Amino acid sequence: MSQDSGCAAPSSSPASLTVDAARRLIFDRLTPVGGYERIALRAALGRILAEPVIAPCNVPAHDNSAMDGYAIRADDLPESGEASFQVVGTAYAGRGFSGIVGAGQAVRIMTGAVVPMGADTIVVQEIVQTDGDRVVVPPGQRRGQNLRRAGEDLALGAIALPAGKRLGPAELGLVASLGIAEVSVTRRLRVAFFSTGDELASIGRPLAPGEVYDSNRYTLFGALTRLGCDLLDMGVIRDEPESMESAFREAARHADVIITTGGVSVGEADFIRDLMARLGEVSFWKLEIKPGRPMAFGRLGSAWMFGLPGNPVAVMVTFYQFVQDALLHLGGLTPLPERPLVPAECADAIRKQPGRREFLRGRLSREDGIWKVRLSGAQGSGILRSMSEANCFIVLEETRGNVAPGDAVSVQLFDGLI
Repeated sequence: MSQDSGCAAPSSSPASLTVDAARRLIFDRLTPVGGYERIALRAALGRILAEPVIAPCNVPAHDNSAMDGYAIRADDLPESGEASFQVVGTAYAGRGFSGIVGAGQAVRIMTGAVVPMGADTIVVQEIVQTDGDRVVVPPGQRRGQNLRRAGEDLALGAIALPAGKRLGPAELGLVASLGIAEVSVTRRLRVAFFSTGDELASIGRPLAPGEVYDSNRYTLFGALTRLGCDLLDMGVIRDEPESMESAFREAARHADVIITTGGVSVGEADFIRDLMARLGEVSFWKLEIKPGRPMAFGRLGSAWMFGLPGNPVAVMVTFYQFVQDALLHLGGLTPLPERPLVPAECADAIRKQPGRREFLRGRLSREDGIWKVRLSGAQGSGILRSMSEANCFIVLEETRGNVAPGDAVSVQLFDGLI
């Protein structure tokens, strides 16, 4: 499949930034919004810690066995040859052995059981021989083997999880292992979003001539909900200066962040950039990227503003390359997740002119032991089907020209990104 990118040489306007320069500018300006709440651990999945979690106890609380076997004293092991021990009891997880292990004695022990007093070594059950109440241990055992020491995972007073950590399933389990029922998390970001354009129609009714359904708000709803934001969906705002200004002022009163789609390119009815400049400030409004060249970033009062393009795929590209990490940073996440690029062999011919960084929708798969990527379909910036069928972006750097089949390219996996 050959895809004509159709890109013209980029503008030399100083307002046109590279992808890397735009990201630096955004993160140089943003600071976390602050504020926290204390919530139950079961409600904390996906939330960001506002303060560190400190271990109130050792984990594990006691020396315990890492294996099913026999607890013995290492001093009873001969320098060579096997040794015989008398089994004097059993230690279970949650119900230990109450006596003291003496010379020549062993205690049958289960995984997780507290190591009995006097014992300091665990011999796994698979290598011993038993004869009535005696157990024969082969040579080659080491003092302290197969033990989990008290505080081995976390010591009393240690930082279990730092502030800025996002809580996943493993983190919930770790906090629960400390007996902690509530955590302090950063407050949810308040994000207002709306689409602009007289051509946009709401779903659930027939289209009038010249109309298209508004898909961008549903894309943003999904992306923002997954990030755990509090949402203010303001619907579709018509291409009228008064309506736009009213929407901006309302959004700025209630939200930390405003996201719009459409209305940022150079056109007779594209008001967003000019309105941003009049009501607040515009840091940039044009990028050396495809798709997504007309994107604005700035501030309205205390709210940060992202004016995304109107084409559906351009919305997704700019959101995931710029907005998502900005929201995570504002919400207090640190460090931000890595977004690695991995090499792959391109199976398709792609036409490109140097000048812009391009993000094409691709499908990465393993073929004959080689990672190969091919275009997932038509690459028009309004075609969401090829986005849905993709599992990665093919990222073509600014200096890159045409790509021939067999050339190496960089891909950015959707897993962990989208």
